[in-house]
Amino acid sequence: MGNIQKKEDVAGTISAVIRAGGATGDLRLHEFRSRIFRNTRFLRIWLPPGYEDTENRNRHYPVLYLNDGQNLFEARTAFGGVEWGVDETADRLIRDGAVPPLIVVGIDNTGKDRLREYMPHRSMHPMIVRVQGRRYPDFLMKEVMPFVERTYRAATSPENTGLGGSSLGALIALYTVIVRPGVFGRLLLESPSLWASNRQLVKESRPVRIWPERIFLAVGTAEAGSAERNRTVVDDARELAAIIRRAVLSEKRLRLVIKDGAGHSELAWAERFPEALQFLFGS
Repeated sequence: MGNIQKKEDVAGTISAVIRAGGATGDLRLHEFRSRIFRNTRFLRIWLPPGYEDTENRNRHYPVLYLNDGQNLFEARTAFGGVEWGVDETADRLIRDGAVPPLIVVGIDNTGKDRLREYMPHRSMHPMIVRVQGRRYPDFLMKEVMPFVERTYRAATSPENTGLGGSSLGALIALYTVIVRPGVFGRLLLESPSLWASNRQLVKESRPVRIWPERIFLAVGTAEAGSAERNRTVVDDARELAAIIRRAVLSEKRLRLVIKDGAGHSELAWAERFPEALQFLFGS
């Protein structure tokens, strides 16, 4: 995994900093204790090329926060052994000048509690009554983001702050930007589980008028295992896109991608990540 350095944050949040050895570039793992969720997980923080260079010591960087951090950087921790390749993609696009140097923060899920933490509303299918997703915005904005901003040179304005995820990780990202408008200027929604809780978040999206400046929304046509359910997934994404377009009145702010034959998988999200990153943070 790499070298371990013990380090205590001023708030008592951190017990260890680990330099990951299997990623492209500088990936640091922080063991992170949450008072809101009362559990511990890793934050996986990827730093851009040149971050430690002397000439950049006063430079502050855009930050993209992504859920399900285990799946982003290393195959050995990713679901099914398939990673998004965020480190390789970001490194390449930065070096090519396609996106500015930025920090990527992978927020690990906690395994058995993932469904509860990523669902803000009760659900009958699957049956989840004691959901915790309504705590997620506070977890992110009162714990994770302040730690990142204390520890790294993060730019904090909305245009420099992104949030995203896939599946239920995208669902909770969508919920967060709805209930905390104006904080995030970039939003990545990969295969969002809009079906959850009887499509409650689609309904809650309709009156929203403040959306991030750039939104990348993508689904595949083979995500759900049957032709009828596949159509429902695509229809839900199209409806959400239409809701956002009516509110923001600009095609340039939203990119909807419907990928023919793509499934609900890390492989599909990895393949679309280069386009997503360029749309969200490129010029």
